[in-house]
Amino acid sequence: MTVAAPVLPPLQIGPHTIDSPVVLAPMAGITNRAFRRLCREYGDEGLAAAGGADASGSSCLYVSEMITSRALVERTPVSMKLIEHDPGESPRSVQLYGVDPVTVGAAVRMLVEEDRADHVDLNFGCPVPKVTRKGGGSALPWKTELFRGIVRSAVREAGANGIPVTVKMRVGIDVDHETFLDAGRIAEDEGVAAVALHARTAAQAYSGEADWSRIAELKQAVTSVPVLGNGDIWSAEDAVRMVEETGCDGVVVGRGCLGRPWLFTDLAAAFAGSRVRVEPTLEEVCRVLRRHAELLVDFHGDEGKGCRDIRKHIAWYTKGFRVGGQLRHQLALVDTLSDLDRLIEGLDLDQGWPREGADGQRGRAGSPRVVALPDRWLESRELDEGQRAAVAQAELDVSGG
Repeated sequence: MTVAAPVLPPLQIGPHTIDSPVVLAPMAGITNRAFRRLCREYGDEGLAAAGGADASGSSCLYVSEMITSRALVERTPVSMKLIEHDPGESPRSVQLYGVDPVTVGAAVRMLVEEDRADHVDLNFGCPVPKVTRKGGGSALPWKTELFRGIVRSAVREAGANGIPVTVKMRVGIDVDHETFLDAGRIAEDEGVAAVALHARTAAQAYSGEADWSRIAELKQAVTSVPVLGNGDIWSAEDAVRMVEETGCDGVVVGRGCLGRPWLFTDLAAAFAGSRVRVEPTLEEVCRVLRRHAELLVDFHGDEGKGCRDIRKHIAWYTKGFRVGGQLRHQLALVDTLSDLDRLIEGLDLDQGWPREGADGQRGRAGSPRVVALPDRWLESRELDEGQRAAVAQAELDVSGG
């Protein structure tokens, strides 16, 4: 049997070898321990199917949802819940949001000293108004010295124990205020292990198309650490095409895996050079949906909370299948696992994968918008005193998730 050549070599993030150069993007309310476990199992399956079962690294890198640094330092119950990992989860990856170098440094120090993470990712890509209007997320790299200070603080605290820090960012605030090339070079200079670019501006949010040419530009500008591409990866073929078109060292996948954790089987297989792809029947999809619900019940320690959490995933899991409006509505209101079982029994489970109906974009695209920013934010790339006060308040105003 001839083994196909891998599309890319394994991804190296500090001391961690990621056999498939694929990263699960942090998504609020999605990439908790339960969902990461599903994705990880499918990634391992894809690697094994492609002949990589004996590989020594992780199949892919699976990152937690965003956690605010201040909430973590204050040990809020929500933040402590979000940094939980399965016993077999390795490397344990945590994404932090922060606007203050001291607070971010303290959060990283806590993760390191208490042995709660093996990798830290910094969020400079969030386009949500409640974050950007205080100067956080995708607004922050505009202030170059603040950005440098946060990255430097995180790298210093993590580096003492050999834990790598990575940065995820966007092209910029809007087409007139791009930040990604400066931010990429600063992050590289400060010792990060990799940089990831979502090839949209904050003004685009998730609308329109990602401009993959910007990933290629960043790859040309940042030469000593891996550059990862993000945006509009809906299939394994999209991921491979991004690598071919941009020269990036790996991909970050977000909305494409919503209700479809088996995408990581496809991705791991594709990067290993295999044509193995998963096209489940509705019965198989419902089996995964039911297991996801069980894992959420376990994660929350409460059946009601777990079932309420699974509700938002149900439309993604059933996308393209003939389910019917009434049943779809009832599925979106489940309160117990037995309710879920009863409703699943009422579906036509013999349906094959609907392909065009289920493939392609997932999640809300939204529309372009004017980015909410602190007063006079764009007048200078340095902070004035009023802006310092705004960013100092930012972590207080973003809840603990």
